[in-house]
Amino acid sequence: MELLIGDIVRRAARMAPAATAATLAGDRVGFGDLDERANRTANALAGLGVRRGDRVAWCAAPTLRTLDGFLGCARLGAAFAPINPALSAAEFDSVLSYLDPVLLVTDRADVLADAPGGLPGGLPGGVPVARVGGRPGPGDDLGALAAGASAAPPDGHDRVADSDPHIVYLTSGSTGRPKGALVSHRASWLRAAPGGGTFTTGLRGSGGVLCSFPLYHYGGWHYVMEAWQNRTAVHLVSRADAVQIIDAVRRERPSAIYCIPAVWERLLDREHRHADLSSLRHADSGTSGVATDLVMRIKERLPGTTTTILYGSTEAGRMAALPDEDLLRKPGSVGLPAFPGALWVDAAAGEVGEVCVSGPALMSGYHDLAAETAAALRDGVYRSGDLGYLDDEGYLHLTGREREVIRTGGETVSPFEVESALRDLPGVVDVAVVGVPDERWGEVVCAVVVPAPGVAPPEVAVVRAHVAGRLAGFKQPRRVAVVPSIPRTPATGQIQRSRIRITLTEITTG
Repeated sequence: MELLIGDIVRRAARMAPAATAATLAGDRVGFGDLDERANRTANALAGLGVRRGDRVAWCAAPTLRTLDGFLGCARLGAAFAPINPALSAAEFDSVLSYLDPVLLVTDRADVLADAPGGLPGGLPGGVPVARVGGRPGPGDDLGALAAGASAAPPDGHDRVADSDPHIVYLTSGSTGRPKGALVSHRASWLRAAPGGGTFTTGLRGSGGVLCSFPLYHYGGWHYVMEAWQNRTAVHLVSRADAVQIIDAVRRERPSAIYCIPAVWERLLDREHRHADLSSLRHADSGTSGVATDLVMRIKERLPGTTTTILYGSTEAGRMAALPDEDLLRKPGSVGLPAFPGALWVDAAAGEVGEVCVSGPALMSGYHDLAAETAAALRDGVYRSGDLGYLDDEGYLHLTGREREVIRTGGETVSPFEVESALRDLPGVVDVAVVGVPDERWGEVVCAVVVPAPGVAPPEVAVVRAHVAGRLAGFKQPRRVAVVPSIPRTPATGQIQRSRIRITLTEITTG
């Protein structure tokens, strides 16, 4: 049996065509209509030259039509490559050059006009453009093309294999270059398998799942597919804003919600204490460890709900989960290995080592990056770069990160990329960037600076303003630390980030 992403909605449409598949800002689509729209979009994309094995870049504000593009690519056997629409023009240009797509679908004519080397109506390398969102500009209007396309399955849909990549998730590497994790139909299908994840013990209520992750992120698409696998609705928001989330809960009455710790902090803010969240029966959080205090505040705000702490990555999907019954018994843990993979620590029992995962849900590799793929996937094992240990009952406890990449609010940030943007910061003679622990974000980007003699160190607002035109908001430093010098290796001059972290810890606790 082929496990194809396009078939998830097709089966749901046969069983419950009128049932709601997704909502966003008051718009909604049922499984039957979504199934037809997926075919029309697939045929429209085929008419624009998209074929099995191609990549389609998608950079636009989130709408329910994004789901059409996602499914349309899946039914053609093409890989959908969502791009964060908040990227600067320079970042966008770098990502697009790396992806080398056969088509760019966007509502950002401003990016097309401003991208270095780009021209309205086209991009470096001659990549054709299609528009969404009804905005005027260069390229074909994909919505109009889809409306006039056939509603029948596209030619060649029966030749799509579940080993084909159906999506490219962009993440940052240690050098700052973009990395695209290729995930196959089979891997995504198993990550969101019926009865797994949020639905492991049976989701109480029938209101569906509210997901605060964006649709350029693995977390967003995971919850989309997980909801559809269980033939229930996914409720989306255009951004992880407390007011938007509360409005969606009031309007759609979801039964479950997923938010990273930073978003939970916004929802639990005193100003929202009277918001009606009574439909929620289950509350997920994670991407890594979650403070016990936050879990207790979620429980207090949402009495009677069950809560699961989740640990995972773009490359491997959900890696571990701590269920509600273990929250107080195993504080600080991220739980037991999650279906369908095996998880272990590359160290003796009880000792700290690198967290490793194997199984059928791993990514296929990084697009066009053989060396990075070989480093991350060794003999079918994903080396996460996270450090931790397993206790005597097999529960995973994370202790840090082996790699230098910073994980903040579910996003990954390359220190090298941020450092490059800070090199010309006035009044600073040297700079390094590290991640520092933060209860809301997991980690935040910290700029460690050496001020010029007689010059006051820069404020955080000044640092952020300096990089605002070059880096997306989540990559911009949220803290600034001052040191007399940046430690470097004698032979190569490479920054010794582990020593910087020790120094910052000593300053904090000293």
